[in-house]
Amino acid sequence: MRIGSVVRSTKETAIEVELNLDGTGTYDVSTGIGFLDHMLEQLSRHSLIDLKLRAKGDLHIDYHHTTEDSGIAIGEAFSKALGERKGITRYGSALIPMDETLTRVALDCSNRPYLIWKVNFTRAKLGEMDTELFKEWFQAFAQAAGVTLHVENLYGENNHHIVESCFKALARSLRQAIEIDPRKADAVPSTKGVLGGSL
Repeated sequence: MRIGSVVRSTKETAIEVELNLDGTGTYDVSTGIGFLDHMLEQLSRHSLIDLKLRAKGDLHIDYHHTTEDSGIAIGEAFSKALGERKGITRYGSALIPMDETLTRVALDCSNRPYLIWKVNFTRAKLGEMDTELFKEWFQAFAQAAGVTLHVENLYGENNHHIVESCFKALARSLRQAIEIDPRKADAVPSTKGVLGGSL
């Protein structure tokens, strides 16, 4: 079983994460931010990554630190669970519709973090959460997880649908990328023999 756990404690947040890449999509998530919890539950359910997360943050200031640090902690646990990344399919992509919205994600578990974010919102907030924070979460996750991540909302009107389709597309892409390739289960999927570093 590919399992990773992280305890992250700062003056701004205290976060504990446990995840299992070979799970069934069970989740137990509590960040104190209802909408973020909902998105992380979607991430777990559609990636089949079991996720347990407890976060306590300075929500009396705003939601920024808790959102960003949860992305960092999940990304670090994900990277730990992947280990040398031996045998993985490595690449994943998904095109996810949600009513009037369509979002595309393509990613490479390359151990070279990078984010392309082509997502626009027409509202500053969803509930109590600033919509600009979703980019912060994806950036933090990509950086800590060592994932080259491209997220593009092709079209959509409802901001809730746009965000949710981004998380679901990430989930389905991760599910594909972390699958073990039965033809090369013993090899790192790179001509260098290692993932990370220079191209």
